[in-house]
Amino acid sequence: MALFKPKFITFDCYGTLINFDMAGAAERCFKDRVSAQEMLAFTTDFARYRFDEVLGAWKPYYDVVSDAIQRTCKKWGVAWSQADSDFIYTDCATWGPHPDVPAGLAKVAKEFPLVLLTNSMDDLIPHHVPRLGAPIHMTITAEEVGAYKPQMKGFEYMLDKLNCGPEEILHVSSSLRYDLMTCYDMGIKNKVWVNRGHDPANPAYQYTEINDIGGLAAVVGL
Repeated sequence: MALFKPKFITFDCYGTLINFDMAGAAERCFKDRVSAQEMLAFTTDFARYRFDEVLGAWKPYYDVVSDAIQRTCKKWGVAWSQADSDFIYTDCATWGPHPDVPAGLAKVAKEFPLVLLTNSMDDLIPHHVPRLGAPIHMTITAEEVGAYKPQMKGFEYMLDKLNCGPEEILHVSSSLRYDLMTCYDMGIKNKVWVNRGHDPANPAYQYTEINDIGGLAAVVGL
């Protein structure tokens, strides 16, 4: 079988490349109100509410975070203030890449243009792209698209902007729920799942699994 050589390698950014520490930010913020024994369940609920918040009409990511943490606090009977939302959102700008990312990306960037399709804001993503350690050909934010993943609109917008079809890209993500399930539904056949423990495996979605970005080079024959 001939090795697939994509026109572009496209990526989810947060979680896949940047160490998405929303749970850590929430833990640091609420450690005085939520016990250590309950914190994992609290931050898991926060993640689930964020997912629910991005399924509707686009709104600024600050509002996604703020609305999700307010819903979490309501469920848990925990006091919330605007300062909590401010703390968590401000923390986002401080995050750096997973340790495997700079070298792994730099290797594939020598042969393929790299594209980010990210649930980010135009003023937030510039904090993170320079930390990735490799040239990024194009960055597309949810703000630019007017919709968040897992909605299809972002992938449609990206394919139009790249002037290519779903069969011409390789999409890389650590999230089945936000990315790879949508890719499957859209006919994006070439998919890589970076298993960072965010979702349980589900091979029915027909991806190649790697443990970190260092494994990506072998997928494309480098």
